[in-house]
Amino acid sequence: MPKLSVIVPFYNVQQFAPDTLRSLRMNARPDFEFVLVDDKSTDETPAILERAADQLSDVAEVRYIRHEQNGGLATARNTGLDAAQGEYLTFLDGDDWLARGYLAELVSAIEGSGCDFVRTDHVQATARARTVHRAPVGRRGEVLDPREAILPADRTTSVDYAYAWAGAYHRRLLDRGLLHFTDGLRTAEDRPWIWKLHREAESFAVVSLLGVFYRRGVASSLTQIGDARQLDFIRAFDQVIEETAADRDADRLLPKAVRTYCAIIAHHLSDESKWEPTVAKQLRAMSAAAIQRMPQDALGDVLETMDMRRSSTLRRLRRRVTTAKAAA
Repeated sequence: MPKLSVIVPFYNVQQFAPDTLRSLRMNARPDFEFVLVDDKSTDETPAILERAADQLSDVAEVRYIRHEQNGGLATARNTGLDAAQGEYLTFLDGDDWLARGYLAELVSAIEGSGCDFVRTDHVQATARARTVHRAPVGRRGEVLDPREAILPADRTTSVDYAYAWAGAYHRRLLDRGLLHFTDGLRTAEDRPWIWKLHREAESFAVVSLLGVFYRRGVASSLTQIGDARQLDFIRAFDQVIEETAADRDADRLLPKAVRTYCAIIAHHLSDESKWEPTVAKQLRAMSAAAIQRMPQDALGDVLETMDMRRSSTLRRLRRRVTTAKAAA
């Protein structure tokens, strides 16, 4: 069994894939496994991966898988999870990269803690600028209860730091069904995943380890494109609400889920200029419907405590649906 499996989905990243693959080589060990998943790229990415898979096999175990049709990041990660054989697992996106020696330190951190998963800080790379982003947990190097790290509702917590690649995960989580993503989600795929992980895993730790470089501002990235695929955040957060409502601690946890959902809706509505006109209209309609589906008591409390700009936006949506129902 490999010590660590690194699952790396690629889609049309011919410009960045060489950097990603070089960083894997700088982290390779014979007991590491690199699972490279091409999600039906239409550029030169598959050719780059075929060459890299052959070259990397000299220094690590390599699995190269190519999808017959494009399924999105969540589906590609799931393909990698199904193929991975490692005792520990981690992720990397096909346009990001790792510092030399990072993976060995990551394995040491999770082995030393003995917990279900560890979370790390990361570096955001925008053009030539570099910014450190820290996991929002103050207690470092301690084994903690993941469920308790969901709260408080009115602060940024560990479930808001949803990056799957910022950490490592013990295989027992995969065996328990806690590492797969919701198949087909095109955006916000990390959100139901991180909530499930924190609700159902038994232990985690946050370590002060920097080594993942997250590339922002890529023109082809879905976060830069205002088309209908981005509306999958509605489906993602509906899932968070539904699953949290069924949790034994629903009364405690739902206010956090509702508040986060509202904040994301307000964020998207605040920048409608990035959306295609028909998608902007769809965004407003879907957001209004989502507000009506939320637990209304929790929603009322959130709107009372949220800042005026965002709460006003959300209240207008809420009134629009209420008025339309009354007119009907």
